[in-house]
Amino acid sequence: MNIAVYCSSSNHIAEHYKQSAYQLGEWMAENGHTLVFGGATGGLMSSISEGVSNKKGKIIGVIPDAVIRMNRQSSLCTELVIVESMSERKAKMKAAADIFVVLPGSFGTLDELFDVLASGIVGEHKKETIIVNQNGFYDELFLLTEKMIAEGFIPIVLFEPIIVSDISQCIQVIREISQHT
Repeated sequence: MNIAVYCSSSNHIAEHYKQSAYQLGEWMAENGHTLVFGGATGGLMSSISEGVSNKKGKIIGVIPDAVIRMNRQSSLCTELVIVESMSERKAKMKAAADIFVVLPGSFGTLDELFDVLASGIVGEHKKETIIVNQNGFYDELFLLTEKMIAEGFIPIVLFEPIIVSDISQCIQVIREISQHT
């Protein structure tokens, strides 16, 4: 299964986030899953790709020219797709993925999360989205989402993300999804 992982590229984050991403990467490779990610270095992007690479797994990196020009291209990709823009990267990653996993991150991660949620709501895909709310990272986002639902900005829909609190739960959900595909 191709698993798109959206996550932070910042190197200034707590080590426990990096360890969790690395653990997920190792598990993915050990279980024959392919990592689809942004193809860059730094933060959780490096951690998850190093975990996959350490176990000789397959890594598809989708990277925009601008990130390459910043000298942030990962050397661990077994397949590299070079695109012109961040928007094209999102589209290619979304198309290549069977499921989506969202780890803690910043604006880029939120952009990718909102893109897969919005496109799922309108029926562009039916792919599961797993949000890893490690250490309550996304708690405030979930409060905002509840307010948007309560005030009618988000309709009650059939497509909803799966929220887990740690990598172990994320792995369990992926196992369950892969058994049904």
